[in-house]
Amino acid sequence: MSRNKQKSDNPQIGHRHGAATRLRNYFLTGLVITGPIGITLWLTWTFIKWVDGWVKPFVPKVYNPDTYLPFAVPGFGLIVAVFVLTIVGFLAANFLGRSLISIGDKIVGRMPLVRNIYNGLKQIFETILEERGANFNKAALIEYPRKGLWAIVFISTDTKGEVSRRLKDVADTVSVFLPTTPNPTSGFLLFVPKKDIIELTMSIEDAAKLVISAGLVNPKYPEILEDAIADPEKMEKVRKSEDA
Repeated sequence: MSRNKQKSDNPQIGHRHGAATRLRNYFLTGLVITGPIGITLWLTWTFIKWVDGWVKPFVPKVYNPDTYLPFAVPGFGLIVAVFVLTIVGFLAANFLGRSLISIGDKIVGRMPLVRNIYNGLKQIFETILEERGANFNKAALIEYPRKGLWAIVFISTDTKGEVSRRLKDVADTVSVFLPTTPNPTSGFLLFVPKKDIIELTMSIEDAAKLVISAGLVNPKYPEILEDAIADPEKMEKVRKSEDA
């Protein structure tokens, strides 16, 4: 007698099997729901504790609530850090602050090793954090690392400076960032001819999810785009509707 025949003759076995499947599905559903929440809370709590550990030792005891309370106040160091950074930004916005920063830049500029590190970090922070800084504006596809293989890149800006001047007789290029999977913070800076770039309609966030998940998480693809991609005019209308 086969195993399937035994299961059909014994309804209790099928019932236990169905119950086990439901329990497994319930467990996986609960994991999907609580996993992102738990990891987000853990990362947030870890960041708060890390900032508190750096800032609280510099706060005078008379101003530290931990001195008067029988328990530690989480997040107090983070509040102090935000307040101090805001005050520093306010002071740097006036004439005296700009003068002091200029003097500090000149002093650091005379230090052979320190100036290279300082100037590089300063340029990175200004580019990323300041409102006038340039950010990635589009996701795109390029053939990499060889013909027939495609990779997602983030378009930053038209190639500028000496690189643009050296390549002007070769091609009109764009500076792109090619992220690695699953860590998109590392990658490669590439200067790619505009004609070799296929721009995507998905957002930067959706493209980042696609890279981080190694292709497992795909953004929604509206059906209207299937016809619009073949027609540039329709594609422009779709982009305008998305921006609106």
